[in-house]
Amino acid sequence: MTSNFSRRRFLEISAAVAGAGLAAKTIILDPDPLYALPQSGAAEQVRFGIIGIGMQGSGLLQNAIQLPGVECVAACDLYDGRHTLAREITNNPSLPVTRRYHDLLANKEIECLIAAVPDHWHKQIVVDACNAGKDIYCEKPMSHTAAEGVDMYTAAQKNNRIVQIGSQRVSSVLCAKAKEMVAQGALGDLMMVEGWLGRNDPTGAWEYPPPFDLSPQNLDWETWQGTVPKIEFNPNKFARWRCWRAYGTGVAGDLLVHLVSGMMFVLGINEPPKRAMAMGGILRWKDGRDMPDVHAALFQYGDIPVYMRLNLGTEMPETYRFQGSKGIIELTEFGLSYTPQTGVDNSPSYYTVSFPKAMREEYLNKWHEEHDPKPGKEPLFEAVSYKGNDFDDVKPHLWNFFRAVKTRKPVVEDAVFGHHAALACHMANEAYFRNTAVTWDATSKTIKS
Repeated sequence: MTSNFSRRRFLEISAAVAGAGLAAKTIILDPDPLYALPQSGAAEQVRFGIIGIGMQGSGLLQNAIQLPGVECVAACDLYDGRHTLAREITNNPSLPVTRRYHDLLANKEIECLIAAVPDHWHKQIVVDACNAGKDIYCEKPMSHTAAEGVDMYTAAQKNNRIVQIGSQRVSSVLCAKAKEMVAQGALGDLMMVEGWLGRNDPTGAWEYPPPFDLSPQNLDWETWQGTVPKIEFNPNKFARWRCWRAYGTGVAGDLLVHLVSGMMFVLGINEPPKRAMAMGGILRWKDGRDMPDVHAALFQYGDIPVYMRLNLGTEMPETYRFQGSKGIIELTEFGLSYTPQTGVDNSPSYYTVSFPKAMREEYLNKWHEEHDPKPGKEPLFEAVSYKGNDFDDVKPHLWNFFRAVKTRKPVVEDAVFGHHAALACHMANEAYFRNTAVTWDATSKTIKS
């Protein structure tokens, strides 16, 4: 069943007076995905190549080829074992594979690309793809540094290319419902936003086991390192690159970017925060990493504080809390709830305990006369809950990209949106490492203390 949260319905709920009772209604959201509908013929086929078939890339590949009218025609990875993996996923033993992503850029059969590579390679691959006339879906965070983000969206605009960044909450039916409710005034005046996410296991902290056979013979280690200072072959750096600033962006780029992009989508924001402050540290996983495993960031968007908390030492469900003068929207992985608030006194003011007795009794009698409901007419204070698909489901986000490749209609998370979401993460990291508040200077396009 699909339900529209209408303005009339919101006003009915908001008119209720708290304290008289609590009613709850749960509504199941029907995503009605476009990819479940019949598709037309060969003209609608989208042929893509994929760069990076690691943990995230293998999942993207598996999901992409399940979509109708979508075909993988080539795969690229610097580790030969993932060439085998790509052929296994596509069930195509003759799938063309390569270590050189430029081979995919030169392939005229490929219309678009998926890139799921370490953060320090995002910029070069996206810019090269745009310059080669290829649309590209790039994993989050869009950039490894703020300056790289500027180069990336400039290349997309210059070449009129579609770039979609892989923060899939912006394609979620749950986030779309929250966005609709906010637009209809359910929150009233927005006061604050909170978001948090926690893990408590080695895999969640990126202590991945490297492939058993990894060696300089089956991995192009020199190319993998890119432009960073070169080190000796290190399987852990290959598998656990998120732990180090040279290659990744830590919990900010891995997890915070999801919270930020979802929040931006729900609230209709497409700009970087005005200011960011952060603190945290390496409190649990003291394994040689140089990125924090606990990271709390406080942002300012307009006049609104946004408080985001990431923790790799305590498991916590992914949650948002949008707090407004008329109620709270709480958004979680499989549902959201709206609890209205009247914003008025539900009982006499306790300040009147400081009044002399006669004055206090006069106030109380008048308050009850003006505010007490008639017996049997007490209004209900109603909450509404929605249930839906996982807001991190990647298929709708991939589908949005592939349809845009054919229709040339805008995607939900283009390079400008992706840049702004990544900027929040870069600002959180810079605030942490500089140990001071930072701002984004749009004129110089730099993060300043």
